[in-house]
Amino acid sequence: MDRTDKKILRLLQEDATLPVADIARKVGLSTTPCWRRIQKMEEDKVIERRVAILNPEKVNVGVTVFVSIKTDSHNAEWLRRFSEVIVKMPEVIGFYRMSGQVDYLLKIVVPDIAAYDAFYQKLVLEIDIEDVSSAFAMERIKDTLELPLEYMSIDKNAKS
Repeated sequence: MDRTDKKILRLLQEDATLPVADIARKVGLSTTPCWRRIQKMEEDKVIERRVAILNPEKVNVGVTVFVSIKTDSHNAEWLRRFSEVIVKMPEVIGFYRMSGQVDYLLKIVVPDIAAYDAFYQKLVLEIDIEDVSSAFAMERIKDTLELPLEYMSIDKNAKS
């Protein structure tokens, strides 16, 4: 990975629909070498996939809820079952195992509080949980999938 790869990644994070010719021009390459670099980053899983980012309000899931979960079950079977249940719930857009006071944190999107309540009822019916607490986001100030590239290792010996 060199500085040119980093520039390509920055451009793709901003707009994954940019034509390769435009990316190439912006980073100072011809189209074929630029395309090869993108292909290599896809093969190496630096670029996992390209997606369209939807407006939550336009698809009627404008309410974001952070759900903290505590459990007193830490065995492999419970975790397998819990993960299986959560992964199948389309409202869950983030699922994390945490350190500290909370065992798991979910980020979910729903149209309204009634939909959240239905989600909650289904969750506690499907899996044994010690405690569930929820925090509703009042305003989305920053919500991005763009990763900071400042920490990316650059091969200083590679030709850019």
